[in-house]
Amino acid sequence: MWVMLSLLIEFLENYCKDTDWYVFYVFLSHKLQFIMYSTVLALHSLNRWFVLISLLLSIFCAYRGWFLKRDFSKFDNLLRHWTATISHIQLILGLWLYFISPITNFFIHNYNEAVHQREIRFFGMEHSFMMFIAIIVISIGSAKAKRKEMDVEKFKTEALWFTVGLIIILTSIPWSFSPLASRPNFRPF
Repeated sequence: MWVMLSLLIEFLENYCKDTDWYVFYVFLSHKLQFIMYSTVLALHSLNRWFVLISLLLSIFCAYRGWFLKRDFSKFDNLLRHWTATISHIQLILGLWLYFISPITNFFIHNYNEAVHQREIRFFGMEHSFMMFIAIIVISIGSAKAKRKEMDVEKFKTEALWFTVGLIIILTSIPWSFSPLASRPNFRPF
């Protein structure tokens, strides 16, 4: 769907540039970009809850398996895999949002001014960087746990790496109560 919208914008840009339809093109392209931005932002906001729930469940199961010396079951492996997959989906949504967001666009094009504005700097640099680091930590933890031979080592590796990733994520989410950048906890479509 987004590819079709992008192609439509490109077609209108090429066709309408030197015609009376240019005003219509500008209006339509801005409207389509706003719709795309709003939708991706809502998806990114919604998916954060799936990331947090899957991480908390994975961490709980990993610590339980580590301390109780349980077998690393097929469910534990699926949970590890899907937690990493949901985190990667969130990364893709976040990168997409980074490149279409008016906040990050302002940050990129007005860096010297924007770096001194807390909320713009948070989304342009701090949130993006810390979340990228968190996804790397979760991915490394998932890969290392998968390759361990002993079940206790799998649980221990997953528990430690996923906990570090969760802490980074929790400190970098723009919660409604955050002093860095406040956003609603649930964003409507």
